[in-house]
Parts: sequence; C-alpha cells; structure tokens
Amino acid sequence: MSKTRATNLIHDRHARGHTKIGWLDSYHTFSFGGFQDPNRMGFRALRVINDDRVVPGAGFGTHSHRDMEIVTYVLDGALEHKDSLGNGAVIRPGEIQKMSAGTGITHSEFNYSKEDPVHFYQIWIIPDTKDIKPGYEQILLEPANFKDGFQIVGDRQGSNQTISICQDAKILLAMPDDGAEISYSFTDDRYGFLQVARGQVTLNGEFLKEGDGVEISNLSTITVVAQSDAELILFDLG
Repeated sequence: MSKTRATNLIHDRHARGHTKIGWLDSYHTFSFGGFQDPNRMGFRALRVINDDRVVPGAGFGTHSHRDMEIVTYVLDGALEHKDSLGNGAVIRPGEIQKMSAGTGITHSEFNYSKEDPVHFYQIWIIPDTKDIKPGYEQILLEPANFKDGFQIVGDRQGSNQTISICQDAKILLAMPDDGAEISYSFTDDRYGFLQVARGQVTLNGEFLKEGDGVEISNLSTITVVAQSDAELILFDLG
C-alpha cells in the first residue's frame, strides 16, 4: 500500500451511540446494542469501543460471549469481574484485563464500590482464529512509563508486561502531560485507530477532545501534542 496520501477519519464524540439507563451511561464508538450504523461497524479487527460509566454497586449481570477478545481498561474507580473459568478479580486504574471468549465463556462485571462510580473502556477485537480455548489475563501497568510516548500493553505474543491478543493487532497507551509532543510510526501496510480517553490533543494538527476517535490509514507517522494532561489508546492493526 502506498502511504503518500494520508487519510484520517474522525469519529466525533458527539456522533457516538449512547445508552443511558438507571445504572449505566455508555457511549459507543462503533455499532453496539441498540445503536446500529452501517458506517460504524468497526475498523479492521477492532469491533467495539465502549466508554462506560456505572453507578456504585451496579453492573452487568452474568452473560455470555464467544469468539471475541475482550479488553477492559479502567480510568476511574474499580470494576469487579467474575467468570465461568473461576476467575474473580478487581480491575483498577493502572491495570488492564483481557478475556478470550473463544469457544464460550460467561462473566459478570460490577462496580466494586458502593459509594463511587466506575469509568472504564471496554474494547472488543475479533480474533483471527475461532474456537480457541477461553482465557483470562490481567496485568499491572506503571503510569510513569507512558509519559514519554506510546508503549505496547497488548500484542499477539503477550508477556508479563503485555496482554496477549489472538489477532494481528497491538494496543498501546500514552499519558502525555500538557504540552508534551509524542509520535508513533506505522510499518508498511498497517492501520491505526486512536481513542482519546482523557484530555485533549492535536493529531497531526487536528484538534481532538475526550471521546473522539480517529481511523488512521496510509500514514507512516502520527504526531500528537497534548493540549492538557491526556490519556490515549492507540491500536496498530493489520
């Protein structure tokens, strides 16, 4: 693929789907649940980016998944997870969790606190192999490592510092301070998706706010300048 022509498609935060019920306030970058848009069915293997807020003590009761890599990243508060593999854990800021649904798994997710809301992103990536063995991973991150640029937190191989993903995809995080400039280079034939989880930035001069997402195609390098303290999720996709 030639990368002489840069293409960015912004998913404006105000154009996201929105589910608001008593205990849940959720924004959907791509089609999900009652929000269906044929132009927003995902990007490459990236299928779901949900920006969820759950009130104290409430959450998603036991439900099932199959053939999906499900990643949970908590921004504020704490999220309790239980699944049919026997895993039980609490996910807090500075941690990232991955559940491979594979041949089938059931789980529940609840706000661990009875007093404070929880704010988290849930991300679904379509695996390149069906019917894999269900699995669970959770790792602890060090926020200071993400101040100076994008760092990988998920890839196909996985390690004690990254979650594994059954797909030709990488997940990277960055937490630049106000005024910091960071960049990332894609190898040939790669695509990207940048999600602004917190704060505001410019991407190659384009102003973005919290909740905005950007599809990146035919672009070798992106340059991000933080216009406030920010938290960014970047996907490097085949």
